Amino acid sequence: MEIGEIISDAIHYPLNHINSLLVYIVIMFVIGLIGVFTGVGVIIGQEANQGFASGIIGLIGLLLILIIALLVNGYGLDIIKLAIDRSDAAPEIDIANQVIAGLKYLIVSIVYCIIPFIVMALLSSLNDTLGLIVGIILFIIFGLALIMGECRLANTGSLGEALNIPEAIKDLQTIGILKTLIVLIIAGIIVFILNFIAGLFGGLGDIGSIISAILTAIIGAYTFFFTNRAIGLLYSDA
Repeated sequence: MEIGEIISDAIHYPLNHINSLLVYIVIMFVIGLIGVFTGVGVIIGQEANQGFASGIIGLIGLLLILIIALLVNGYGLDIIKLAIDRSDAAPEIDIANQVIAGLKYLIVSIVYCIIPFIVMALLSSLNDTLGLIVGIILFIIFGLALIMGECRLANTGSLGEALNIPEAIKDLQTIGILKTLIVLIIAGIIVFILNFIAGLFGGLGDIGSIISAILTAIIGAYTFFFTNRAIGLLYSDA
């Protein structure tokens, strides 16, 4: 697909699935509520000198947040998969499979990020400037490769395929590094503009803050669908 087609399709995709956007907003709202209640519970437990109970509340809260975050990541992978298949459908919530997929993606992200970090640390021990320059270059390369790895995971469900870094780099070369960068830059600009508009209302007093919070939630859902759709469509040319 041409760059214009990818961006145009990705822009319209969330608008074609308003119900799915609402579900995503509710899920993020639940994460926020769990975070608030966990924080309050921990504080109350500490004030009552119930350190053990406070720790248990904090642990349960963090575990719930982690599970939901993995679910969201897995849902994002399903959006990418549908985009790779060039299907206009939206994924359904599948808690077990999406949590597992989200966990796989977490592992993939750690592997792709830790390699350039280790190389940068080793080189920095010899020369700080060399380590910094090489580290930045590697982080860019592995960052782009990670996107390919994410798409490989979405497309196959295989952790091994996603962690096949040489093949991920080949996919990147097939699609085109310049094309990938342009799509990511355009997507980033669109996301920045939308969030900037939402932020403008924050300085208009209490009502403005409420409007800004609502717009931020809506835009967060929209950009989640938009960016994952764009990435999937980009990879469909691999």
